[in-house]
Amino acid sequence: MASSRTFTLLCALLAATLVGATLSPPAVLVLGPEVISERLTQQLKEHDAVNILQQLPLLSAMREKPAGGIPIIGNLVNSVLNLIIWLKVTSANILQVQVQPSDNNQELMVTIPLDMVAGFNTPLVKTIVEMHMETEAQATIRVRTNSKDQATRLVLSSCSNSQGSLRISLLQKLSFLVNPLANNVMKLLVPALPKLVKSQLCPVIEEALEDMHEDLLRLVNVSIPVSFDHLNFDLLSTAIKGNVIQLNLGARLLDSEKNVKRWFNESAVPLTMPALDSAPFTLAMRQDVVNAMMAALIPPEEIMVLLDYVLPELALRLKSNIEVISEKAANQLGHTQIVKILIQESPEVLLDQGIVKVAQLIVLQVFATNEVRRPFYTLGIEASSDAQFHTEGDQLTLSLDQISSDGIHLMNSDIGLFNPELLKDITTEILASVLLPNENGKLRPGISVPMVKALGFKAASWSLTKDALVVTPASE
Repeated sequence: MASSRTFTLLCALLAATLVGATLSPPAVLVLGPEVISERLTQQLKEHDAVNILQQLPLLSAMREKPAGGIPIIGNLVNSVLNLIIWLKVTSANILQVQVQPSDNNQELMVTIPLDMVAGFNTPLVKTIVEMHMETEAQATIRVRTNSKDQATRLVLSSCSNSQGSLRISLLQKLSFLVNPLANNVMKLLVPALPKLVKSQLCPVIEEALEDMHEDLLRLVNVSIPVSFDHLNFDLLSTAIKGNVIQLNLGARLLDSEKNVKRWFNESAVPLTMPALDSAPFTLAMRQDVVNAMMAALIPPEEIMVLLDYVLPELALRLKSNIEVISEKAANQLGHTQIVKILIQESPEVLLDQGIVKVAQLIVLQVFATNEVRRPFYTLGIEASSDAQFHTEGDQLTLSLDQISSDGIHLMNSDIGLFNPELLKDITTEILASVLLPNENGKLRPGISVPMVKALGFKAASWSLTKDALVVTPASE
């Protein structure tokens, strides 16, 4: 009974700890206003928003309701419109979309400047009377959470013509007969155009936003090839923070047959996000995700070298070092002596501000000749290397610089007990000459980050927080 109560108490304490913990996602993609503007603008083009503007029914909108609803004014309006043969938008353009935070920093205020030229014809003059029309559509974007599955998506919460943004002016003045008519037409467009923007353009903006959201889902689902494996991201949740969109991502490491080797989800493992600053976007990957990629690049393996044939100078120095321990043992080393390096666990990447270290546990065995089965001696080595990330295009590459034997332990020996520190220097040289080139060769192909080019950038850059690798576009 006592053990049962203890188990129950431990479970309760663990549950309380997990509830109070702040869980972090395996990766976070933050899109700045520049990227949001570009993606939304592209979607508006694909939804043919300019053509929608050119098809605005200006004349019928002006006829819908007399100004103020007063019949006399209505008759005056009709008399003005009766002098117009046709009225339409002759050219339209959507200028740079602007993205700003809302007052509560949880919504995006999107301003879409519209630049149009409209023309009308009248029996009073043979040429087309042209007017320059400038206005803005203003949309509010927020995140909506589905009550059933808690999925989040970007939605349009409001859309209208921006108050005070409408400006209409004649491109050229004509005659004293036409100018008053043009002025009356412009006055009638002042209430009509905002209604048209809301009724005709806002549905297109909503469709463009929906497709932008789907486009972002496809973007995060693009696999990152890692040797024979693939790292796939999944959208966990979406958030708006200030003027950026933050996509919290889960991750899966898949083998060559698309079987899941490892799942990554929200956990207590920290992920420190950098400030976006002026970067268009950032992709931050948690340290355990980086380590999974390292494991895919450098899996456990065994490296065997005939030392006297490959590195004869090292073989001589090894023999000299063993002579200090036992001259008789050193004389047993033949020309076919073998060094085996066993990587039993993949190296671990340790990230810190601006510094990358790689730690690994290695078993090193020396065989006196290629005919013996028992190792001369076996050492367990705690090794570490300085490392450096490099980028070329969207390729991210890690290289190891030097290697040190931080801890060295005698596991077994056929030449009697000895202090393994006596062999520390020669062991480190063997690792630097055999292990390091092998691992750098496996790391050299690098990791492609397709998200960089998918977002419209040519090259990537990297930086580190204390527990995450951060990829951003390279400055041109």
